[in-house]
Amino acid sequence: MEWEAAALVLSAVPYGEGGALVHVLTEEHGVFHGLVRGGASRTQSALWQTGNLARVRWRARLSEQLGQISGELIHASCARLLDAPLAMAMIASCCALADGILPEREAFPDLFLSLVRLVSKLSLDPDWVGRGGVAALLRWEADLLAASGFGLDLTCCAVTGDTRDLSYVSPRTGRAVSVSGAGVWRDRLLPLPSLFMNEDEAGSPDDWCAGLALTGFFLARDAFGQRHLPLPAARDRLQARMDTLAASSVPATDV
Repeated sequence: MEWEAAALVLSAVPYGEGGALVHVLTEEHGVFHGLVRGGASRTQSALWQTGNLARVRWRARLSEQLGQISGELIHASCARLLDAPLAMAMIASCCALADGILPEREAFPDLFLSLVRLVSKLSLDPDWVGRGGVAALLRWEADLLAASGFGLDLTCCAVTGDTRDLSYVSPRTGRAVSVSGAGVWRDRLLPLPSLFMNEDEAGSPDDWCAGLALTGFFLARDAFGQRHLPLPAARDRLQARMDTLAASSVPATDV
């Protein structure tokens, strides 16, 4: 059995003598694992960096086997972001979340395509971080939650049914709550930045922190918590960087 497709590199770790165990995400085949012979070598390791887009070939004698992976570089995202640590942290976080949540060998084409667009735009224009990049990442995380069966319901207020002034999310149900519906329970609810409902809104550093806290709560409790796993370290590092950004006047590309 074998297939060939464009793939996003999610992770790569040394395996055996000079090899690497690589996880990739494709549009048609979903997350796939495979052994890259010589993948940890000086000549190949640059190809298998998290966030890179490659033309990948997977092959195995039987479909249930680990299989071997080979590939050719299409777009080197990491090499373009050496001077843009926040953009790199965003890509690393998304890849770690997809690697940790998505079931192996199950296609999620919309998630794949939106993640490729996010990675490509960040690597080609790191300044896009503050002009819509973080907002796009937050919406992608919400889509990832939905694909995992833990989607947020932001259509109307869970208390009043109103579609206006949605400003909070119930941590118990994942449903939106309006300002008037929050009442005395406001302090127990999670803030909901308006950028989740308005795709044209880029948001501010405070919005980004609140958005990461919102999706992070449900990712940690539901998507990872039900598997008794912590949030990926890359996601925690992104939250820490964003908190630092919100507390300072440093440009987003410098954090």
